[in-house]
Amino acid sequence: MQHKKLYIETYGCQMNFSDSEIVASIMAGDHYTMTEQAKDANVILINTCSIRDNAEQRVWKRLRELKSLKKKHSDVQIGVIGCMAERFKEAMLEMQPEVDFIAGPDAYRSLPELIAASTAGQQTANVMLSEEETYDDIQPVRLHSNGVSAFISIMRGCENFCAYCVVPFTRGKERSRNPQTILREATDLFNNGYREITLLGQNVNSYHWNQDDGTVIRFPQLISMVAAIDPLLRIRFTTSHPKDLSDDLIQAIAQHRNICRSIHLAVQSGSNRILQKMNRKYTREYYLERIHAIRTAIPDCAISTDIIAGFCDETEQDHQDTLSLMREVRFDYAFMFKYSERPDTIAAKKFDDNVPDEVKSRRLEEIIALQQELSLQSNKNDVGKVVEVLVEGNSRKSAAQIMGRDSRNKVVVFDSQELKTGDYADVRITRCTSATLIGDEL
Repeated sequence: MQHKKLYIETYGCQMNFSDSEIVASIMAGDHYTMTEQAKDANVILINTCSIRDNAEQRVWKRLRELKSLKKKHSDVQIGVIGCMAERFKEAMLEMQPEVDFIAGPDAYRSLPELIAASTAGQQTANVMLSEEETYDDIQPVRLHSNGVSAFISIMRGCENFCAYCVVPFTRGKERSRNPQTILREATDLFNNGYREITLLGQNVNSYHWNQDDGTVIRFPQLISMVAAIDPLLRIRFTTSHPKDLSDDLIQAIAQHRNICRSIHLAVQSGSNRILQKMNRKYTREYYLERIHAIRTAIPDCAISTDIIAGFCDETEQDHQDTLSLMREVRFDYAFMFKYSERPDTIAAKKFDDNVPDEVKSRRLEEIIALQQELSLQSNKNDVGKVVEVLVEGNSRKSAAQIMGRDSRNKVVVFDSQELKTGDYADVRITRCTSATLIGDEL
């Protein structure tokens, strides 16, 4: 049993990386140890993402590549887990001999049994969605951490049903974790040297837990409880839906200095017509009011976003509305994509994906170019200021420099001879690029 090796390859969002850490813990209970090389593994798990077609195509390509590994090592077991397992059960099981078993996001506890059956020559699958599973009793194995930052999943599932999104169909209904298990996990991380925690959920604002005494803990109360663990523990969260961003949450951030001054608030489009078509359940005007509320209560807060270019029926005026909203909000950074139709979503069933690809590409280029201008100006505004940086390690470009992030999630690079990972440092910003602040340690 001591020779059983597990290799996990993870695609997609932070939630998937968090899930891989849960899976590693479940497999450790079945006497597996991790390996960093697929060729050395007895079991290979591919944790998949369905949010965009590009993510799925990478997985299909990777599975074809693993076919040659299987020819050399016929006893290796290959499993597909996560969102694509949920969506493509039949297609995955037809991929013989590449795929031996599959497990959906709520079926990870059954992995040892699925592997045992596949080892005996039987293709196996479990893609049942659950209304209760939160894995709150499992201590994750920190696979993707630098020893300073870690993720904690506080809830699973989504019920927003945005027209373009497949997540409600692959991850099921919303359900929240017991807050006491979250606090225990966060406290353990802090006691083991971690200094930054990101609370994860498809929509963290929907967090909801009914206490035995009849009281309800919502996300503003939960994040305040986690922040109270220790002032040296930074708290981040993602992702936050604009329709549910409450004044209570804004005030909680304002009242706790260790809740990071950084809010990711996906807008997707600046056009009311497109927002309605996307089923986003808010208007441009409401979104801008939420931005005003944030900036009033937390003047130093960085705001990031997601933007989709070329959604169904998007006109040039709709595109210009997005650009004008970007200029009005002045996002610090953004994640920007071309619309990618996902099968079985509301958009795929009801709308035509009728914006030509070359138009999508041109609009995306304009969005990216504008955001680079906004990001550069945001960083230029920081030149001369002093920011508190949590050290994450050496700079990728130079071992002579170290890097970290400030409370606003901005990357800061500076010289230091004595600081180590996990330390805090005050840094005066002397120059910048659109992506990085550069400074001197005080």
